[in-house]
Amino acid sequence: MKFLPTAGLLTLAATAAFAGPEQKVVIHNFEAMSLAPSGDRLADVESDDPGNLPAEPHGRVVVRAASGNVVAVYDPCKTCKYSDTAWSPSGRSLAFLSSDEKSGKTTLYLSGNGKLRAVAAISGVANTIRFSPDGSRIALLVTLGAHKKTGATQAAAPMVGAIGENSDEQRIAVLPPGGALKPVSPDDTYIYEFSWTPDGKGFVAAGAKGNGDNNWWIATLDYVDAQAGALRVIATPKTQINLPRVSPDGQTVAFIGGLMSDWGSIGGDIYTVPLSGGKPSDVTPDFRGTVQGIAWRGEKIMATALIDDRESVISADPRTPTQQVLWSAPVSVRAQTFDGPIAFSADGAAAATVMQDFTHAPEIALGRLPALVPVTRANAALPANVSAQSVHWKSDRYDVQGWLIGPKQTVPGTKYPMIMIVHGGPSAASLPRYIAAGGQHGTGFDITHALIARGYYIFYPNPRGSYGQGEAFTRANIRDFGGGDLRDDLAGVDAVEKIAPIDDGRLGMYGHSYGGWMAMWLNTQSHRFKAIVAGAGIANWQSYYGQNGIDQWMIPFFGASVYDDPAIYRAASPIEFIKNARTPTLIYVGERDVECPAPQSLEYWHGLKAMGVPTELFIYAGEGHHFHKLTDLEDLRGRILGWFDRYLK
Repeated sequence: MKFLPTAGLLTLAATAAFAGPEQKVVIHNFEAMSLAPSGDRLADVESDDPGNLPAEPHGRVVVRAASGNVVAVYDPCKTCKYSDTAWSPSGRSLAFLSSDEKSGKTTLYLSGNGKLRAVAAISGVANTIRFSPDGSRIALLVTLGAHKKTGATQAAAPMVGAIGENSDEQRIAVLPPGGALKPVSPDDTYIYEFSWTPDGKGFVAAGAKGNGDNNWWIATLDYVDAQAGALRVIATPKTQINLPRVSPDGQTVAFIGGLMSDWGSIGGDIYTVPLSGGKPSDVTPDFRGTVQGIAWRGEKIMATALIDDRESVISADPRTPTQQVLWSAPVSVRAQTFDGPIAFSADGAAAATVMQDFTHAPEIALGRLPALVPVTRANAALPANVSAQSVHWKSDRYDVQGWLIGPKQTVPGTKYPMIMIVHGGPSAASLPRYIAAGGQHGTGFDITHALIARGYYIFYPNPRGSYGQGEAFTRANIRDFGGGDLRDDLAGVDAVEKIAPIDDGRLGMYGHSYGGWMAMWLNTQSHRFKAIVAGAGIANWQSYYGQNGIDQWMIPFFGASVYDDPAIYRAASPIEFIKNARTPTLIYVGERDVECPAPQSLEYWHGLKAMGVPTELFIYAGEGHHFHKLTDLEDLRGRILGWFDRYLK
C-alpha cells in the first residue's frame, strides 16, 4: 500500500523499507530480580521468548554472581510460574514462590546449604516474601482460597450470586523455623504492603478493611504484632501509601505518599512518621521528581526517583531534608515487585536493576554507586530498531516532556503519519522500553515496532498528571480531566511537528485505561485526529462511578463523590459531548475489567453508532484490565494495526 503524504507519493522502495514480514526475535526476560545483602549475588526469574507464543514462556530461577555469571539454577516445577525472589539477611538462603494456576496452589521454596526444599504449600495466591531481621522466620502476603489474582488490574471473579458479601482478604502470614505457615494479621483487613520492624516483633503495613481491589487509596499505616496479630493504626495519611519501611533504630516509619491512581503505579514524595504514631511529614517537599522506591540505609533513605526523563538514585536525609543524586540515566528500571525499581545492598553502596531503553534490550545492571552498568549480555545482539528522542515543550505555565519514536531512516521531503499514545493512570509516565521486532512478546502489549515498520512516528506525551516533574505537576489535573492535560498533549504534537517530518493531516491516537478515556474524550473535543483506538476507556464518569471496582481512587481527583458533586463528573464525560464526535474509533475492553468495566465501552460504541461515526467494539472474553492471553494480544495487535492503516495510509 502506498502512503499519500502532503509532500508527495512515498516510493514503493521506501515502503518496502518500512514494511515486511515479522522475523523471529528471541528476547531473554529478566523478572523478579533481588540483590543479596552483600551485593555479591542476585536472583531473578529468566526465560527466552521468541514472540507470538500461545502461552507465556516457562521461566527458571537463576542466581548470578556480581559479574553476571550464572552460579545456580532452580526449576522444581515445570508447569509453574516463579516469582518473588528474596534473600535472607545473611545472604545464605534464597526464597521464592512457585504458582500453579490450574490447581490454584502456591508453593514457597527455600534454598540453602546447596539444597532446595518446599517449606509451605498455600491454597490460594501469595506474594512479597520478607525474611525476619534475624533470618529465622519468613513472612509473606497470602490470600487463602482466592477467587481472583491479586490486584485490580487482574480479571474479576464472575459477578454472580450475592455481590459484595465476601471479599478476598490478603493477610500477612509467618513461617516459623520448622513450623507451619500461619496468617497473623486480622482476617477482616486487606494488607497491601508490609515490612518487618527491626526487632522482629511486628510489621508496618498499609491496610484497609473490605474489598482489597478498591481500598488501597484509603488505606491506613498500621502496626501489626507478629505473634498476636493485633493491629494498631499509626497514621491516617491524606495520600495513598506505598512501601512502608522502618528505620534501623526502630523509631521512624518512611513511606511513599502521593496521588496514585492505579494499582501498583507507585509515585510521590517521601513521608516519615514516628512508629508510635503521629502526623506524617513530607521530607521531600518541592522535590522536582517522583519517588518510586525507598530503602533505609543508616539514617538516610536510598530512593529511586524519576526526574524529568531520567531514572535516578537519590540519597535523602529526612532530618534536613535534602537530597543528593547519586546516579541517573534516560532508561527504565525495575526489580522485585513492591521492593522498588532499584535494589540496594545492605550498606547502600551497591545497586542492581533490570535496565533498558528504546534502543537497548533489557539487561541486568549492577555496580557500586555511582556506577550502574550492565553485567549480562543476553540481549546484546538485538539491534536498535528505531530512533528515539526526548522532547520538551511549554504548555501554559508547565514544562512538559515526552518521547518521539520514529524510523531509523526517513525519505527526504516525505512526511509521515503519527500516532499519539497516551499512558494510563493518569498518575504514571511513559518510560523508555526496548522496541522489539518479532511480534508480541509476553503480556507487555506494545505495537510500536509494527507501527514504525509501517512508516509511522509514535509520540508518547507525559502531560500534567504524570510522574517525573514533582507532586505539584502530578496533582495539576485535579478537577480538570480533559482540560490542561489535553492542552499539554496537543501542544506536544505541535512541538514534535517542528522537529520531525510529521503529516498533521494523518494523526492517530491510541490509549488504554485513562488513555482510553482520553481517546474517547479527544474525539469529542478535536477533529484534528483521523483515527482513534480507545482501550478500556470511560464514556460516562457518572455511570462509571457505580460500575467500577475501584471508585475510591476518584475522590482525590474529582474532590467529591458523584452523589455529592455530579456536575464535575458530567463535565468530563465524553458521552455528554458525543454529538461532536467525528473520528473513526476502534474500541476494545476485557469482559471482566474491574477498573474500566465493559459497559463503559459499550455505551461509547452505542453513542458513536447513533451519530453515524465509523466504529467497532470488541470485548475479550475472560480478560481483565491487563490482558494475559497471548492469543488475545495477537488478535488485538492485528485489529489496531488494521484500523490505523485503514484511515491513515
